[in-house]
Amino acid sequence: MNREPVSRELFDEVMVPNYAPGSVIPVRGEGSHVWDQEGKEYVDLAGGIAVTCLGHSHPGLVGALMEQAEKIWHLSNVMTNEPALRLAKTLCDLTFAERVFFANSGGEANEAAFKLARRYAWEHFGPDKNEIISFKSSFHGRTLFTVSVGGQPKYLEGFEPSPGGIHHADFNDLESVRKLISKDKTCAVVVEPIQGEGGVMPGDPEFLKGLRQLCDENDALLVFDEVQSGVGRTGHLYAYQMYDVTPDILSTAKGLGGGFPVAAMLTTQKVAKSLGVGTHGSTYGGNALACAVAQRVIDTVSQPDILKGVAARSDHLRKGMMDIGERYGIFSEVRGSGLLLGCVLTDEWKGKAKEFLNAGLNEGVMVLIAGPNVVRLAPSLIIPEPDIDEALARFEAGVKKVCGK
Repeated sequence: MNREPVSRELFDEVMVPNYAPGSVIPVRGEGSHVWDQEGKEYVDLAGGIAVTCLGHSHPGLVGALMEQAEKIWHLSNVMTNEPALRLAKTLCDLTFAERVFFANSGGEANEAAFKLARRYAWEHFGPDKNEIISFKSSFHGRTLFTVSVGGQPKYLEGFEPSPGGIHHADFNDLESVRKLISKDKTCAVVVEPIQGEGGVMPGDPEFLKGLRQLCDENDALLVFDEVQSGVGRTGHLYAYQMYDVTPDILSTAKGLGGGFPVAAMLTTQKVAKSLGVGTHGSTYGGNALACAVAQRVIDTVSQPDILKGVAARSDHLRKGMMDIGERYGIFSEVRGSGLLLGCVLTDEWKGKAKEFLNAGLNEGVMVLIAGPNVVRLAPSLIIPEPDIDEALARFEAGVKKVCGK
């Protein structure tokens, strides 16, 4: 059925105004290219915020979806299904995990992780050991629990009272954690190995190793939020493998489905036992369509040549953005890992990341921001090198106009 194109104005008539989308409405994508309603083409360095890890309309993912669509779409968790079991086995084989819980989004995976951490402590140490330590500038989702654990008060404003027993330390400051952690009270430390929304800030290796030691000393669980840093984004299947620090619980989403909504919480057998029958659930968690697509994503991304290619593309993109930054005096550094990069604006250009995003869009390249001072990049892990060059040229054209050169 052919439908008439719709306008951006329709959003204001029918949608809750919690988003403020721009005027561009993409209608088609292929690889690292996207076309809007007017037929204008863009190079995608945003990846749907680190989601479309294999680009748009990847034939393997399309094939997996179509194949499963002709079999079975959904079953309640009163029953299990083959795609969910296969995917869980694959994730266990490729990671530290021994048990998997499926959900629909990163927020739900984190909600499950935080609930599991509290219930594990409740079962093993009693009800007083319920406190969670997280970090300022962190982001863990938009449920009331996850936004409370997240370290950005602006996302909690107007939704109080928030769940109690949550403390926020300073990221990359082990001493600030040491001051808060308690063997009697702390059930978990929750951390993004690379803060995404907080400005693409990588964790220091010694800091993350120190968190592992502090958790061990205080009978607390270490939870890694790898919603953004996982599924090959850093050039490792999961970032904890790059840091050689093994968590007790890990959340994964975004790239896991390559654009199809799916998420998972990974943990050990010992910890998983605390979510017994009836303690937690998700209607769509383990959906057959979602798991079939995610299986193809993991099978593809986990290949050594794909992961190795992330590093080469990262070097290419990082150098290109630094060169632009130096020519126009706009970036002080490009930080991050793999294809999760943050271009940090110089003092002269602080607060203007959105201007560079919009300027790039006008020239035909899609980028992201991570706060007002960082231009964020999270393209497909298999973006072709010529597409990187084209994206850099278009972004520089936009920068010229912002800078008046």
